[in-house]
Amino acid sequence: MEAALRPANPANQSIGNSAAAASTAAAVRTSAVKPADPDSRVVTPNAPAPTSAPLQRGIRWNANTQGNVARAQQALDYLERVASQLEALKADLSAKITGRADPARQIEARSQQLGNLLEARRKQSGGGVDAQLDFSDGQPAQTRFRIRGFDMAALQSGGQQTYAFSVGSNGGPQLTATIEPGMTPEEIAARLDRTLSPVKVRVSLDKDQQLVFSAPEAEWVGMKDAIAISGRGRVDAVEEPASLAPEQWNIGNPDALRQSLREVLQALARVRRAQDAASSALSAAMADTAQQAIPEVELQAIAGDFAATAASHDYQSLLAITSALVGVSRDRVQALLGLR
Repeated sequence: MEAALRPANPANQSIGNSAAAASTAAAVRTSAVKPADPDSRVVTPNAPAPTSAPLQRGIRWNANTQGNVARAQQALDYLERVASQLEALKADLSAKITGRADPARQIEARSQQLGNLLEARRKQSGGGVDAQLDFSDGQPAQTRFRIRGFDMAALQSGGQQTYAFSVGSNGGPQLTATIEPGMTPEEIAARLDRTLSPVKVRVSLDKDQQLVFSAPEAEWVGMKDAIAISGRGRVDAVEEPASLAPEQWNIGNPDALRQSLREVLQALARVRRAQDAASSALSAAMADTAQQAIPEVELQAIAGDFAATAASHDYQSLLAITSALVGVSRDRVQALLGLR
């Protein structure tokens, strides 16, 4: 069949042979593929150029969307396990404080389990949950830190000062920020944030109006000992401790028990907020993949293409179709159709 469809070589064959070959090819095509209708989209040598863009089928997916979905899903799974441990600890601590039971050994065992889960956070949370048990808009987890001696009091004292920063083991780019007299804490933080954002360091204020720096957790190890400021050289970047430290709990007296319960309740509230944020991020990522409905005429054209290919004698086409249909059962097709 392929020989019949191959164009004749004018150097080796006569015009009569070309006509005969073309007639034979037409007859073969007619018997092999029966047109579904006059508008059949089976490709022919004289088919007109399409007037619209090719139909895009399948989910529009990209690496960023895939990463956001995976990060949110893993974060939700991890946060659910943390929440479960915290709920159990809350119940045990409450029972111990009120005297309803004395689950001291159980509290100790649960605290150890929670500590192990927190230590495995980076691997098990998909890189989206930070040490404070926060999840931020689907972005990779950040490490919060402070620079010892580089605080608001030092920046607001004295006259105009210009600081040059370098971040990274190779010295990094030289970035400068000028702090002028009379600038508010918000203005200082915003200026430093604009200056350091090109090297992935962000600056904000905490509740006490003090500077808090943050960097991607995955890059923090190579960054923490390689931050320098003009006039100071290498600075001491101190990572903020984790919000929850079960290994430091003391359940030997009522006051310690109450403090532990307060920490559990605070952590549980943070986890619930993080779960809401991860759920929202997952929904947003999935919404990005939403497909517009395919017009009925396009569906009919697709069906026509498939029927024409299935009716052909082309081995490669038939191999592609049969490979794609392996494992596709009637029940699965009906289930997919039910989602429309």
